[in-house]
Amino acid sequence: MRKPNIAISVGDLNGVGVEIALKAHDEVSTLCSPIYCVNANMLSKAAKLLNVELPSNFTIHDVEGDFEIEAGVVSANSGLYSYDSFMSGVELCEKKEADAVVTMPIHKEAWMLAGLDFKGHTDLLRKHFDKDAIMMLGCPEMYVALFTEHIPIKDVASSIKYKKLKQFFVDFHDSIPNEKVAVLGLNPHAGDNGVLGHEELIITKAIKSANKKVGFEQFIGPVVPDVAFTPHFRKNFNHFIAMYHDQGLAPLKALHFDESVNISLNLPIVRTSVDHGTAFDIAYQNKAKTLSYLNAIKSAISLSQSKL
Repeated sequence: MRKPNIAISVGDLNGVGVEIALKAHDEVSTLCSPIYCVNANMLSKAAKLLNVELPSNFTIHDVEGDFEIEAGVVSANSGLYSYDSFMSGVELCEKKEADAVVTMPIHKEAWMLAGLDFKGHTDLLRKHFDKDAIMMLGCPEMYVALFTEHIPIKDVASSIKYKKLKQFFVDFHDSIPNEKVAVLGLNPHAGDNGVLGHEELIITKAIKSANKKVGFEQFIGPVVPDVAFTPHFRKNFNHFIAMYHDQGLAPLKALHFDESVNISLNLPIVRTSVDHGTAFDIAYQNKAKTLSYLNAIKSAISLSQSKL
């Protein structure tokens, strides 16, 4: 059986993405055939800053662009290049020249400086495919999907609408069809039957309706948020749906920071990513860790094979 072709978007070249790719290349090459979306000139500049030799089997898919790499600096040039690298990887998947795309971290402010009207990879994928991509992060011990993502806390409660939440559950089922899923409530004590808020009534209605549609009780809740991630509760669940960003990601990163990955569900292509940022503070210092990237590669391979 052939090794899958995995497109690698290099992320913000002022950050740690290229360092991680080079460090992990030998191990990654035993798992798949990586295709790095970067041109030879920019790759050479990065390798020189890292004081490393480029592997002889480093396959690249040329992405146009030329600028000076500035370690740890937010810049429009690096932001635009990270976008172009990512879209090059997506195109390889659309053309069936790659089985999945794995993304190194981008910097949201750099995208803004570059004039890009997207909050990140997942937001871009939604618009590109006109699909409601679901952001799920984690590792085999614990996965957390986010109903709302990068929005202000003050807007979360008003975003919890019955039809939208039910569709989110059904879409999640289409990607993860067999796992039991714990759905977190929004309010302390999951609302205490309306004493601390009424959003749980909407969540309960959406859970019941989605379970009826998928044919079994896949979604359980709403679960009291402050007990959902305790060891006792997690013995029975390793898939969770959080109502907002920090509700799900604070416990995930406290428990599994180094090994977690970011997975985009409900899309026609497979996309996974490291679950960390550009780490500008250690860029080009040979300090970056590779575990999240290696797990993202493994997740991409597994998901791409399940689509066959």
